[in-house]
Amino acid sequence: MQSGTYGMPGPPPASAPRESNPAQAVLAGLLNLSCLGLGYVLLKQWIPAAVCWVATAVLLLVALPADVDGVPTGFLVGYGVFLLAAAVDGARRGLRAPLVLGGSATGAGAPAGAGAGAGARRLVLPLVLGLVLLAVPVGGSVAYGSARDEAIEQSLLARLADADKRVKSVEGQSFSGADHTYREALAVYQELGTEHAGSRAGRLVPDRLADYHASVSLPYEQKKYCEAVPGLQHLRALPEKVDRALLDGLTGKADEPLAHSWYECGIAGLAGAGTEATAGEHLNALFSTFPESPYAKKVEPTVREGLRTRSAAIAAGRTEACDAVVELRRFRTTVDLLPKDTFAAVSTDTGAEIQKGDFACGVEQFKDKDFSKARQTMTEYEKQYPGSPRIAHARSVATAAEIAEETPAAGNRLPAATSPGGPRMVMVVSNDGPGEVEVLYTGPVTGRVTLKACGGCTAYQSSIRLGAAKPKVCSGPSSKYPKATLTLPAGDYHFLQKRSASAGALSSADKSSTAKIEPGYTYTNCLYVTRGYGF
Repeated sequence: MQSGTYGMPGPPPASAPRESNPAQAVLAGLLNLSCLGLGYVLLKQWIPAAVCWVATAVLLLVALPADVDGVPTGFLVGYGVFLLAAAVDGARRGLRAPLVLGGSATGAGAPAGAGAGAGARRLVLPLVLGLVLLAVPVGGSVAYGSARDEAIEQSLLARLADADKRVKSVEGQSFSGADHTYREALAVYQELGTEHAGSRAGRLVPDRLADYHASVSLPYEQKKYCEAVPGLQHLRALPEKVDRALLDGLTGKADEPLAHSWYECGIAGLAGAGTEATAGEHLNALFSTFPESPYAKKVEPTVREGLRTRSAAIAAGRTEACDAVVELRRFRTTVDLLPKDTFAAVSTDTGAEIQKGDFACGVEQFKDKDFSKARQTMTEYEKQYPGSPRIAHARSVATAAEIAEETPAAGNRLPAATSPGGPRMVMVVSNDGPGEVEVLYTGPVTGRVTLKACGGCTAYQSSIRLGAAKPKVCSGPSSKYPKATLTLPAGDYHFLQKRSASAGALSSADKSSTAKIEPGYTYTNCLYVTRGYGF
C-alpha cells in the first residue's frame, strides 16, 4: 500500500494589484476629448458617456445653425472646462481599468512579462485613432467658424442692400426732404467701408458711394438747379464725413455742379423766381466759395444784360410798366446784397431805371383810367424824386387824376409834359366863402391854386327854394376877397374846387365844373358857399 502525505488546502492567494497603464490612460483621455465620450465607451462607463453625449447635443442645439452672434462665450468656456474634466476623468479611470483589445486582457489577470508588452503594442492603434478623432472637435470648430463668418458676411451684405434700398427710395427727390434717409444710408456705408473693410460688403462700398453720389446729384442732372444746391453741398462735404479712401474719384466732383447751380439759381432769383434774399445768398456763396470759377465771372455781365433787357422792355412798352418796376425793385434788392465793389454801379443804374419805371407806371395807370392809383403813384414820385426833371409833369398828372376821380371825362387826355405856346387868357378866381379853397384845373394846361379863407364871409342861403332869389356873390369891395389870377391857353377845361370845412359852411363837398376858354376874353370866377351845398 502506497502511502503519501496530504496537506490541507491553503488560503486563496491574495488579489494582485492592477498595474498602471499610462498609455491606456492617455488613450481614454484623448478619446473623451473627441466630444463624444469615446473614452468612457472604451471603458464601458456608460453613464459618464451619456453625460458627454447630452453635453455635446446641448452645444449643437445652441450653436446651430451658425449665426452672426455665434455661441455665447460663457457657454463655450463651460463646455471647454467640461471636456477637460472628462479627459482627466477618463485618464484616471483608464489608468488601471482592464481592457480587452484584440481578445486578450490587459491589466489584472494578464500574464506578467510578455503579456504586458503585447498589451502596450495593442494600444498603439487605439492611441493613433484617439489622436485622429481629435480632428472631430477641431474640424467642427473650424467648420463652425467658417459658417459663422459666412453668416456675418451675409448679414453685412444685407445691411448694404438695405442702405442701397434707402438711397433708391428717395432718388430724384429734393435733398432737403430726403436728408434723413440719405444720411442713414451714408452712415451704413461708412461703417461697412471702415470697420468691415475686408468683407465682401466692405469691398463694395466705393461702388455704392458712386451710386449714392449719382442719386443725390440727380436734381442737378435734371436741371433743377435751386433744388440741387443742398444735395451738392452735402456731396462736397463728404470727404469730411467719409474715409477718403472710399471716395474713389468722388472728391471734388460736386464742385463744378454746385458752382453752376448757385449761378443758375441766383440769376433765376433776379428774374423773380424765389426770394431776393435767396438769390443774393446763392450768388454770394458762389463768389465766396468759387471766386475764380467761370460762373462767378459771368454774374456781373449777366446782371447788366438783365437790367438792359428790362429797361428796353419798359421803354418800348413791351411789358406792363407797373409790373416791370416791381421786378426792378426786386432786382435791385438782390443786387444790393452782392459785393459792393463790383455791383455799386449796377445798383445806381438800376435805381435810375426804377425812377423811370415809377413815372411810366403812373402814366400807365392814368391811361387805364385807374385815377386813384395814378394820383397815388405820381404823388409818391414827387416825394421820392424831388430832383427829377419830371416833377412838374408828375404833379400835373396827379392833379388831372384827382379831378378825373370826380369827373372821369377829365382823364380822357394825359396832361402834356410842356405848356403850349400862343396867347393866354386871364381868369381871376375869388373866394367869397368861409374856409380855404383849393382850385384844380386841367385842359391845355394843368395846375392848382389855393385861395385863403375870406374873413367875414358867410354861407349864402340856398336858392333851390321855389321863388328864392339867386344870391348876389362877390358884391362887396374887390379887396375883400382873396384872389388868384390864372393865365390859360384857349381850350376846354375841367375844374374841381375843394373847400375845407369851416365855421358857417354846412357842406365841404368837392364841386366840379367845366369851362371853355376862348381867345380875346377875360374871365372871372367867384367861389362861394350855400347852406347845405358848396359851390
